[in-house]
Amino acid sequence: MHVIPVASGKGGVGKSLLSANLAIALSQAGKKVLLADLDLGASNLHLVLGVQSPRTGIGTYLSGNGTFESVIHATSYEGLSFIPGDSEIPGLTSLRNAQKNTLTKNMLKQDADYLILDLGAGTHLGILDFFLMSHKGIIVTAPSVTATLNAYLFLKNAVFRLMYSSFKKGSPAWKRLEELKKDSSSLQRMYIPRIIEEIAKVDPDSASVFTHRASQFHPRLVLNMIDDPKDADKALKIRRSCSEYLNIDLEHLGVIYRDSVQDTALASRLPVIVYKPQSILSQAVYRIADKIIQSESDEPDEIDFDTFSDETFQSAEMEANIDFDSKMTYVEELVGSGTLSMGDLAETIKSQQYDIGVLKKENQLLKTKLAEALKQGFTL
Repeated sequence: MHVIPVASGKGGVGKSLLSANLAIALSQAGKKVLLADLDLGASNLHLVLGVQSPRTGIGTYLSGNGTFESVIHATSYEGLSFIPGDSEIPGLTSLRNAQKNTLTKNMLKQDADYLILDLGAGTHLGILDFFLMSHKGIIVTAPSVTATLNAYLFLKNAVFRLMYSSFKKGSPAWKRLEELKKDSSSLQRMYIPRIIEEIAKVDPDSASVFTHRASQFHPRLVLNMIDDPKDADKALKIRRSCSEYLNIDLEHLGVIYRDSVQDTALASRLPVIVYKPQSILSQAVYRIADKIIQSESDEPDEIDFDTFSDETFQSAEMEANIDFDSKMTYVEELVGSGTLSMGDLAETIKSQQYDIGVLKKENQLLKTKLAEALKQGFTL
């Protein structure tokens, strides 16, 4: 079974959109897929999937009111099963270790080729632990400053969680990390390579364990909601920060353009790749699914990941340009056929210009706040 945790540093970047549509794309390719809604504080994946609100979900099982198998629901998509979350039962946003371990064990023993976990936004320890169930989890982000910053911070917290889990409690490495943790401002300014240098001085064996585990950790990036090929450059900034400060490199699974067809599909209670499979958004999801299936045959020891990572970022940049050209061609066809009048196009442009103006003001405010934070000693 291939585990695919899907996470984001902040909400509203299309994490559930990708999870649901990716699950369908993989099932359409003949794979058996189990999709689990682990966004337990705001479970709404069933809406994106286009199914009725289930009566039983993870909360039912964890409350002792049913077996695990009873909360696995068949869908109308052949090969795809769905485990709903539960946002109405208090306390589910912070699972106890025993609950988390039981849930993990039951999910992993199911008969499926892929287990897709739609995780909650943020960096709660439970979310990080689910994300670390795979060394190739997917982080979804958008081009905005807040989204890219939060994506990086999520990965930073994931690396710290990986570090803690690599050190036995009470070991010299664990004690040294606890000492550094007491001075949180100092720890924030220290990059992962520097922290490991400190750990290696007192516990080289533990440092070696973490270094090996970190070398196998290659999260995959999806940049959603882009409007222009230049937006794809934001992924490079995340990659550089991860490489320099966290000593990890990313695989770029691809970009997805912002498309109003998703809103129409959601209102129609259909996943977008079912509602309009030929749309640019749907084709981007299919490309991502193809890359994931292709990676099944990859032998980790035979891959030069630095070269492979370079290739994935180059490929994503090329795809961004191809999709943009397709998007412009589609608009021209709509205008040419009379489906979209020049007046409609003008109104759309005016609306987008207004939205861009609002975003510019928000970005300027964020830049001011970041500059103030940097003056106070905060470092990414």
